[in-house]
Amino acid sequence: MSVIEAPAKAGTSDHQRFHDLVARAKKHAPARTAVAHPCDRSSLSGVVEAASLGLIEPILVGPEQRIRDVAADSGLDISSFEIVDAKHSHDSAAKAVALVREGRAEALMKGSLHTDEIMGAVVARETGLRTSRRISHCFVMDVPDHGQPLIITDAAVNIAPDLKVKVDIVQNAIDLAHALGQPDVRVAILSAMETVNPDVPSTLEAAALCKMADRGQITGATLDGPLALDNAISPEAAKIKKIHSPVAGRASVLVVPDLEAGNMLAKSLSFLAGADAAGIVLGAKVPIILTSRADSMVTRLASCAVATLVAKARRESGNPVR
Repeated sequence: MSVIEAPAKAGTSDHQRFHDLVARAKKHAPARTAVAHPCDRSSLSGVVEAASLGLIEPILVGPEQRIRDVAADSGLDISSFEIVDAKHSHDSAAKAVALVREGRAEALMKGSLHTDEIMGAVVARETGLRTSRRISHCFVMDVPDHGQPLIITDAAVNIAPDLKVKVDIVQNAIDLAHALGQPDVRVAILSAMETVNPDVPSTLEAAALCKMADRGQITGATLDGPLALDNAISPEAAKIKKIHSPVAGRASVLVVPDLEAGNMLAKSLSFLAGADAAGIVLGAKVPIILTSRADSMVTRLASCAVATLVAKARRESGNPVR
């Protein structure tokens, strides 16, 4: 029985939305994925499982003998996978990015190397995967007892984004929501309050982002902000505060003021509310799967499913991010 098909243990989340996400991705062609340095059991087993489900078609990039030794020690069959030999983790990152630039891969996946190693190769000016967009990270979160999945951005890449950067952060998240099949995308620009206060810069930026959406500078979604978290996700809280908008109480995308706020929000939902969080990096030439060593197998597979659906959307649009 596949990990994603296994029944949930009593007293734990059943990961239903992530199961649905994986099931939807399985209906489409797997994304050809360059996997940088899958040199431990955790990262390699996730690749093997994702490939067995038809989510990705991996190219393993790293020290070949080391990868084969890990597979043998872990009882993993990688006989059908292409392996591109690399000397070490930095070389693995560079060669994985090169596969994307050559058009041989439409997604990139982090193995057992450090995040800054793979992202360093991605953002390299001459040899990386930069586009006109700012690179940003999105968590796709399945929160128990909440009526819909939540996209939280940016909690991992941009530390203190200014208004210009936030435009790209918002647009990346909107494009992701559409790739995941959300036709009506509602974006809440979060702050500590729901009124514009000149002493709180995030409220000014929220107001500006909403006006930019009104003028067509941000497209594909309805925006509202500033909104406090309760007003963004709770219809009751929005009603009490007399906030009337199509977003308040119904947001599907939460845009945080900065990385610290986003990181705390995402981890609070994970560790206090039992939420599952799949991660994806957007704004580069291809989606980037950034998994953590602490991620469960279900989360790893959901992250692969997200990347597959993003790659499919770009493939079908004929207009990739540049």
